[in-house]
Amino acid sequence: MDIIHQPIAQTDKAENYDNKRQHRLINDIMELLVTHHGGSLSEEVLDESIDALQKAIHLAQEAHRQQVRKSGEPYFFHPLRVAHMAARHWMDFASVIAALLHDVVEDTTTTLEDVSELFGMEIGLLVDGLTKVDDDLLSRSILKEQTYRKQVLLAVRDIRVLCLKFWDRIDNLQTIQALNPAKQRLIAEETRTIYVPLARHLGMGLVATELDALSLIVLYPTRAERYNTAINELRRGHEAALGRIRSEIHNILEHYKIDALVKDRWRPFSIVAARLTSRGLPSLYSLDILVDRSMDAYHALGLLHRLYPPIPGKLRDHLHVPSQYGYQSLKTSVQAGEIRLRVEITTRKLSRFNESGVLAPGFEFRSSSFEDLMQSLIEGESAFDMESLRLASASIQVYTPQGDVRSLPEGSSALDFAFDIHEQLGLHAVRVRINGKTRQLKARLMDGDQIDVETSNRPTVLPKWLEWAVMPRARNSIRRYLRSKVKQPRSDKDKS
Repeated sequence: MDIIHQPIAQTDKAENYDNKRQHRLINDIMELLVTHHGGSLSEEVLDESIDALQKAIHLAQEAHRQQVRKSGEPYFFHPLRVAHMAARHWMDFASVIAALLHDVVEDTTTTLEDVSELFGMEIGLLVDGLTKVDDDLLSRSILKEQTYRKQVLLAVRDIRVLCLKFWDRIDNLQTIQALNPAKQRLIAEETRTIYVPLARHLGMGLVATELDALSLIVLYPTRAERYNTAINELRRGHEAALGRIRSEIHNILEHYKIDALVKDRWRPFSIVAARLTSRGLPSLYSLDILVDRSMDAYHALGLLHRLYPPIPGKLRDHLHVPSQYGYQSLKTSVQAGEIRLRVEITTRKLSRFNESGVLAPGFEFRSSSFEDLMQSLIEGESAFDMESLRLASASIQVYTPQGDVRSLPEGSSALDFAFDIHEQLGLHAVRVRINGKTRQLKARLMDGDQIDVETSNRPTVLPKWLEWAVMPRARNSIRRYLRSKVKQPRSDKDKS
């Protein structure tokens, strides 16, 4: 059983900006694409895709040949690393080609029309989604808002636009040191406000965590340094004990012929994690066990509890009912001698979901839910409803009276539930019954609640409903109705 730890991306050292490094990345990209997609493509289509990839590499190399980033590195390494991340996360040939070309329209003489003519409309659309809005007549803040809206509109049509933006932003955050501090903070705050919750909403838990941690390192560098020091001290202090525990777990799983992979996982930097350093190992370290099947996961859990006594109240079964961020695993804490240890057990397939979300093979993505969220954000009163986006990044599962499951943002009210079912149900709602008890529409819902909405014959919408609802769809419907009521008396008076 190997112990692995593989971050999404690693910052290059100066000496790595050479042809050898470049060729290695290009070869990795080619190998990943052929491995992930070669079997599903005909020989002719595969050859055409490889030719297009090589053409894109050449175009990006030539377009960026004379350019260097503020850090001093040759510019071409940035799109190359973004393309490498895209390939690692099961993205297809078109996505990787778009990643290679994502800056040529903004930063070189190559136009979007050139890209579409050379590589087709599909890749042209992806590159367009990654290109900032440019208009000399608009202010910087308006340009930024228009760029968000453009990315969201295109993401409704093709989710790959946002996924490519995640890889672009991760690489930018890892090479951000050459920018002035004010610019760094703006990028970091934007990432936490926009891209972290979007990644969570798409089931990309590891991506969201990485984006958040990289942003916080920029915003709180001193705290981040202290945190890393604390983590390194913990690792050194517990290295021998953790090695013994891994060996004992390996032996018992091997004895029962369970093929498993163990991953050490140290908690990435966050404000919450920094506050937990005084609690030591149980709050900052998890032992991940990956197996082939769900049956193996439950078997491994039983063997683990036979080996070490479990801590009462710490077992969580999210293997078939996902946690609020969509991650599926068995979670437990055990007392392994003097070490109290958090352990998560899941399958290799489900582990890929947490890392790559919508991109992982076999991921059952509720695209209609995502499209509804994006559309409602665009239709909101503000240019971009940040608070609703933040709330939408975590979800709860609730039930209709018929037992149908509805997925809602964490923090949703009973009023949100009514509008999620149908706009007319929301407009006519007067009260609800939650798990059989009569409650007001403003009542906040909990995971597993069953809700029955009681209605009246006429709409009962009140201005204070805007304070009760958190979902963009509900808030937009309430605003539209209230505006229509304001206009109605004037028209009635005119008729008389």
